[in-house]
Parts: sequence; C-alpha cells; structure tokens
Amino acid sequence: MKSTVSPQESGVPGGARALTSLTTTELAAALRERHVSAVEALDAFIARARQLNPALNAVVTWDEAQARKRAEAADAALARGELWGPLHGVPFTVKDAYSTQGLRTTSGHPAFAEYVPAQDATVVARLKAAGAILFGKTNLPPFAGDFQTDGPLWGRTNNPHDLGRTSGGSSGGSAAAVAAGLTPFEVGSDIGGSIRQPAHYCGIVGIKPTEHRVSTFGHVPDPPGGPRHVRHMACSGPLARSVADVRLILSLIEGADPRAPEVPPVVPVGAAKPRALKGLRLAWADTLGPFQADRETRELLQRFTAAARAEGAVVEQAVPPGQDFTDLVEV
Repeated sequence: MKSTVSPQESGVPGGARALTSLTTTELAAALRERHVSAVEALDAFIARARQLNPALNAVVTWDEAQARKRAEAADAALARGELWGPLHGVPFTVKDAYSTQGLRTTSGHPAFAEYVPAQDATVVARLKAAGAILFGKTNLPPFAGDFQTDGPLWGRTNNPHDLGRTSGGSSGGSAAAVAAGLTPFEVGSDIGGSIRQPAHYCGIVGIKPTEHRVSTFGHVPDPPGGPRHVRHMACSGPLARSVADVRLILSLIEGADPRAPEVPPVVPVGAAKPRALKGLRLAWADTLGPFQADRETRELLQRFTAAARAEGAVVEQAVPPGQDFTDLVEV
C-alpha cells in the first residue's frame, strides 16, 4: 500500500512500517507530536481500506467527506494548540450495529437498509469527544446474531489471513478491518463471543468488559425508538492490535451514562490494588466436552496455572459437572 506519507517523511517512529501498521497508542502519540497530520493518517487508512476491502468486505458504509473535514479541523486545532482528547485526529471505523448520527446504520438487516439515526450511540459519541474521526462502518450478520459475518444485505466478510475462511462473528467486520490495517481500532459488541471469537480468528486483541461497565445505548438491536429489551449479557468493547490500545479505548468508552441508567460509575482499570494469589482457588479446563483447545492454547494455560501455583493459589483442572456440552451446542 502506498500511503500519502511515508514514516521516513513524517518522522513517525517505527522505521519502515507504514502508518497503517502503527498501534492506536503509537498513532495518537505521533499525531499529538505533529510527526504526522490527521489528514495524512486518514488518507493512509482510506487508501489501504479501498485497496483491500473488495476482497475482505469488512467496511460496508463510508463517510470520507465528513471524515476529511473533521481531519482538517483537527489539524487546524492542533496548530492553534488545542487538543481534543487522547485520540485527537485518529481515524476509526465502528461496527454497523452502533447508531451514527447522519450516517446509515443497518445492523446488517434489510429492514434497516436506509435507516439514518438522529444521534450517536454512547460509545461513538465518546470516541468522537476524545478526538477520534469516524470514516466508516463495518459488517456484521443480521442483528449481530451469528458466529460468522454473512447476511442478505452486505454478504460475507472474509478472514484477512485466509480469504476462504470466516472472520468470525458477530463483530467479524470489525476484527477483519483491524487485523488488515484498515482501521487502528474498533468497537464491537458481545453476548456469547461476538468480540472474543472474531478477535481470536483474526489474530488481534479484544475484550468483553464486565456487564454494564460500558453503555450499549444506541446499539441495534434493540430496534430504535422502542423499549430496550437487550439489557443483560450484551456488552460493548474494543478490538485493537495491542493490549495497550484496548486499555486506552476501554477507558474512554466506559462509565455512567444518563441514557442507560443501569450503567453505574466505574473504578478505572488499574486503579484497584493488586491482590495476592495465595489462598485463592482457581479452576481451569482445556476441554469443553468434545471440544479441545489447540496445542498453543493448552501450553499457555499450563504455564499460567504453574505460575499461579507458584504464587500460592490452589489450582484444579476441572469442568462444570453434569453438563452435556454436545447438547448445549445443539441448543
């Protein structure tokens, strides 16, 4: 990909790496220090997305014109010494389940093919307030209801490591876009694995936060304008290419929301005092019925449990008794 500015020209740290391979935290720092402009960063990601998206089908809606106006304003603000926030000038895309003011939000369902919200979802509003610049929306299965990303409205999103394989779901467009460098970070949603599974399939970092840590206001489903039914288990969370990025994005989108009264004030991540492991009881498993973790995952679990034992934890390999996982999967 030929970006609008090379790292050598811009002074961006990282040697020969393209702008689109920087982590969110690296890119945000480069923008704050004016090693690269917001317009240059936006152009680099849009150029890469336009090049790779036809094969991936990750980005389904674009907002280039408004994004460029916002990037120009970000550069002008920084030149005046104004900093909008930790993500000043950082471009991003978001899962098309999240409402975006003035920009089509379909949730992958034909019934919402032309739906244009009047306000942003809470997570989108908070990212914009932190200085980030939205330039597109990413694919998902209808109403975020599948472990793959395919549907009648936008078709299938492919895995960037192997186009013949799935990117996972339901945040499959999000994960594919991050993994392929089309966007620095994303925000997905998760009830039963919709952030974690596509992050795993695409080789990036994702987290399903504690329930009600991050507001889901403006997520579709629920259908806009009606009562809110999806209030439990559903969580909004970041996907990115580093743990530091996930920590940063989560810190910006979490916390109490007047539009979602079940979301309380939160203690910032990292504020809690470390707790000794001695005396804690931990259970772990590398199988769920007939399903076994791969070798690399088993080795990682074994190293972790050995370290926990060395710290004084009581560690037992066990699975919940009396459950038939084959039946559970069929259900």
